[in-house]
Amino acid sequence: MRGKRTIGSLAGAMLILSAAAAAPAWATSTRPVTPSAGLAAAVLPAPVPCNTSAGSCWLPPVVSRWQYQLQGSINSSGQYIYPATGFINTAITGASFATGQQVAPTVFDIDIYQDGKCYTPNNYGVLNTAAVNALHAAGDKVIGYVDAGTAETWRPDYPQYQSFNTSCGGCLLGKPVGGFRDEFWLNINTNVSGTNPNTGQTETAQQFILDELAARLAKARSAGADAIEFDNVDGYQNKTGLAISAATQEQFDAAIANLAHANGFAVGLKNDLGQANDLQPYFDFAVNEQCWQYRECNFPAPGLQAWPSTYGKAVFNVEYKLSTPKFCPQANSSSFNFNSILKDVNLYDVPYTPCR
Repeated sequence: MRGKRTIGSLAGAMLILSAAAAAPAWATSTRPVTPSAGLAAAVLPAPVPCNTSAGSCWLPPVVSRWQYQLQGSINSSGQYIYPATGFINTAITGASFATGQQVAPTVFDIDIYQDGKCYTPNNYGVLNTAAVNALHAAGDKVIGYVDAGTAETWRPDYPQYQSFNTSCGGCLLGKPVGGFRDEFWLNINTNVSGTNPNTGQTETAQQFILDELAARLAKARSAGADAIEFDNVDGYQNKTGLAISAATQEQFDAAIANLAHANGFAVGLKNDLGQANDLQPYFDFAVNEQCWQYRECNFPAPGLQAWPSTYGKAVFNVEYKLSTPKFCPQANSSSFNFNSILKDVNLYDVPYTPCR
């Protein structure tokens, strides 16, 4: 999904409650976690420490100016630009709200694959190694974007999702994501099963997704990403066409965080503010869209506000609608200390206005 928040109000979404589903065998729970206010109780697996023998486990500093680019940009002639660096503008600067000076980000959140529509014919199977190498050469770090909760039809591994879905009579793919007709919500439950086309083994829908994500993490490692952002991990708050409970969502999110750690990656929690308090022990930083617009940056309390000050974990926030004077002063304040930026919802390289 390219830069579009899938719910309009956390307060309303938190009314969607249902019973817990069982965890897969490898993530059986050993640790009950008190849920955020209003959510059904979940029993979560124990947090897995990041495996430094598998990767660097790089942690973003609490104060980290960042850039979020998920699509290639075109020039006035309609040509895609920055082809040498995977269509990513690795030299981007923007005028700081705080100082008015041109400043550069040191952390880039980009897709692990290049934007396939920048090629003729389209090619969505090229890893973003060129961009990562250029950013590393400049001393910058890369958060690799990986979709976890939906299946995008253009992804190289989408046929595997289709095959599993067919094998289980359509149990895997839900409704299209609002505004994205070529992207479908995934059934993260463990009460339906199908055949993994890669192994021929029968497994639950959730386990199949976890296997696919493990393969994507291997691609992220090959591309050179330093950390991972898993997107669309709040299906329980959306119209998915699937019966996803709050408890199942929380268990799944804990499981993917553990999976990233097992593979040597620090991992960020994307949105899902209703469960941020419970999931904080599993995730190393947060990526958030529009919490200032929806007045959710510390809801339910203490919410993301506690992550920098209490836990020493960076919060990367992007706003699409508000003007910078309406959120940057509070974002920059010691009471929040968020790394906030203003972008267009399409997440091209520009516009780019950092608060810091």
